[in-house]
Amino acid sequence: MLTLLQDLRFGLRMLAKSPGFTTVALLTLALGIGANTALFSVVNAVLLRELPFAHADRAVWITGVRPDRSDAPFSLPDFLDYRDHADSLDSLSAIGNWSANLTGRGSAERLNGVRVSANLFETLGVIAVVGRTLEPEDDRPEAPRVAVMTYGLWQRRFGGDSGLVGQQLELNGASYTLVGILPPSFFFPIPVAELAVPLVPDADPWRQNRNTVNFLTLVGRRQKGVPSERAEAEMTALARKLREQFPEPNARKMGVKLTPMRDQITGGYRRALWVLLGAVGFVLLIGCANLANLNLVRAAQRRREMSIRSALGATRRQIIKQLLLESALLAAGGGMLGALLAPIGIRGLLALSPSSIPRAGEIELDASALTFTVLVSFVAAIASGLAPALATSHGNLAQELNEGGRGSTEGGRGKALRTGLVVVEVALSLILLAGAGVLLKSFSKVQAVNAGFDPHGVLAVRLSLPKARYPHLADVTRFYDALLPRVQAIPGASVVGVVQRLPLSGQVASVPISIVGRAFSNEEVPQAEYRIVNPMYLKAMRISLLAGREFNESDTDRTPLVCHINEALATRYWPKGGAVGAQVMLDDNDSGPRKAEVVGIIHDVKDRGLEATPSFDIYIPFRQTHEDAVVQLQNNQYWVVRTDGDPLALANAFREQVRSVDSDVAASNVRSMDQYLSLTIAPRRFNLQLLSVFALAALALAVAGIYGVISYSVNQRVHEIGVRMAMGAQRSHVLKMVIGDGIKPVLAGLALGILGMVGLSKALASLVYAVSASDPATLVGVTLLFGCVSLTALYLPARRATRIDPLIALRYE
Repeated sequence: MLTLLQDLRFGLRMLAKSPGFTTVALLTLALGIGANTALFSVVNAVLLRELPFAHADRAVWITGVRPDRSDAPFSLPDFLDYRDHADSLDSLSAIGNWSANLTGRGSAERLNGVRVSANLFETLGVIAVVGRTLEPEDDRPEAPRVAVMTYGLWQRRFGGDSGLVGQQLELNGASYTLVGILPPSFFFPIPVAELAVPLVPDADPWRQNRNTVNFLTLVGRRQKGVPSERAEAEMTALARKLREQFPEPNARKMGVKLTPMRDQITGGYRRALWVLLGAVGFVLLIGCANLANLNLVRAAQRRREMSIRSALGATRRQIIKQLLLESALLAAGGGMLGALLAPIGIRGLLALSPSSIPRAGEIELDASALTFTVLVSFVAAIASGLAPALATSHGNLAQELNEGGRGSTEGGRGKALRTGLVVVEVALSLILLAGAGVLLKSFSKVQAVNAGFDPHGVLAVRLSLPKARYPHLADVTRFYDALLPRVQAIPGASVVGVVQRLPLSGQVASVPISIVGRAFSNEEVPQAEYRIVNPMYLKAMRISLLAGREFNESDTDRTPLVCHINEALATRYWPKGGAVGAQVMLDDNDSGPRKAEVVGIIHDVKDRGLEATPSFDIYIPFRQTHEDAVVQLQNNQYWVVRTDGDPLALANAFREQVRSVDSDVAASNVRSMDQYLSLTIAPRRFNLQLLSVFALAALALAVAGIYGVISYSVNQRVHEIGVRMAMGAQRSHVLKMVIGDGIKPVLAGLALGILGMVGLSKALASLVYAVSASDPATLVGVTLLFGCVSLTALYLPARRATRIDPLIALRYE
């Protein structure tokens, strides 16, 4: 221990004697380790930490498999069948989207919630922080109405009032008793939900109707020892049995898919976060390579010191230990500074991250992140110190002292090591630059996608009507007729449209359709996204009408049903034209399909995202909504207002007009369509921004490394260059010689980087759109860019070499 303390004191003195080197080393390590720790904190919270469920390892997300998708919802009869016959599951619960207007407590607010089978919290193993959760008894038809809310909603809307539990809440005009507050760490598998009420399946009048709407996602808990594959096979076999038993309603229900709950919640970010963590790791490795080169230079200057220590009896092992100890001191200091910088990095990452990133509230610098910091610091110490220590201690140091060797000279081993480190730096930097270039190209292609509408200058507001006050279509229409002229009169409003499902809102509503005169098997019946719109909606969104006529106010419940279809649907079923005037059967109600005439074809709209293939879309006039579908207009009326100015400037005036018609109608999701578009591409922007920052940092470090190596090489060769110039060498020859020596490791690094990028292209494949992950044009462009920057870094010390005065160089030697 005494020896160790002496070595530590000596190491600290040596570092203090080189303040410039020590400062650069500490800052390099601090930034690299801090960035790694910050990003690891995100990865840890989102991907690694256990979900806040007692049975998280056995929890599964269950969706239906159909010919066109593997994430289809279930009907209520489906849930009851699987609940009663899926033996591989300990418990099975259902979740359905449900929203409610909260009234009677200040301004009306639309709350996103879920209807759940009341055993959901038992399935997941969740205990309330105040009160209780829903219990199976709450699903009995005669049970009183109850609700639970998330901790976040409790704090945001009610200030954490513990007396709220047990009180009544007015939700959609009905009274519910709040029985519990969920834990702060809990979140629903449907992340926007803040409220839950019982599903009460046995009280649903459609529980025996197998043609009813599919609106439920299932959550299950596997039995201990039962793998997901076995449970999935059992439920798929049950699905096939049900299809045989009920061939018409179950014709398209091919099977069941089970996804681990963690994968369902984090799947959209899993690959991206691992790639980004690898990228920031590359930056740290490049920084360590730079430090290794600095250590080599410093060690070469200390060669005489090491020779003296060897002559005095120090072994090679002791010398290596001393040099590694100095590297460990630097890494420890850099790690501590990195830990201090990590919270700043976490705040920066959260500021850049999209709002949809799961578990963002759990991201923090915890014990796991600090343990990671220690491990990274240890790796940094080894990576930056081991090779220089071995190279410095190589050979007979005592004999070199006896031979009068210069302390500043360096053998071939050190030079080869420095060259190898440059190769590694260049390769890693090129991989990061190429990755950022591919993401940039992909991002530009996503931005160039035609969304099918013009988002600029459009305000979108979601209105939700109290069902008790607006139970029928006539009541909903009365509200629409009262509000429309008021909104049209807002200064700056030019066109006002209404739709029940806004593009890019994440909401879907599909219905089966068939074509009159054509036969479809049950499996072939097309599904179309269902849109209810007012006559001005297409103009407000600037969606092109390609053929036929627009809707007008004369399209009412007293006239024959008409519809618009989109270009994708028209092309698929009327490839030679003739869609306008055709008749389709639209199954949008519980009484049976309705016949509708196609009166127009409109441009495809990217409803589900810019990268998604256009769906089949069908539009019907607002006033021709079926009474059975009025619930869609009660829950969702997206009003879109086009203006020549800033659309958000109209928001307050719009809310004021809504309150003047009915103060209990909740206005929510107040955004411009540009914001909706921005939210859609936010994950790609996040990936691009971070990888670009890492790539630029890597480029700067690599260029600094190249410059440093060549500068040191020139300093070491002053005597040689002086002799050459004294013997008649031209300055151009010296310039060519220095650049030629320096460009070799750069070219080798570029070649290695290209191979590495091709090898790692699969990791990026899921993060890019409409471009290859190893796009040749990007690789060529990035390689040329790196080559030009490297030549600049080489030229500066090479130019300095040409200015060496031979007489001064020889006299100095």
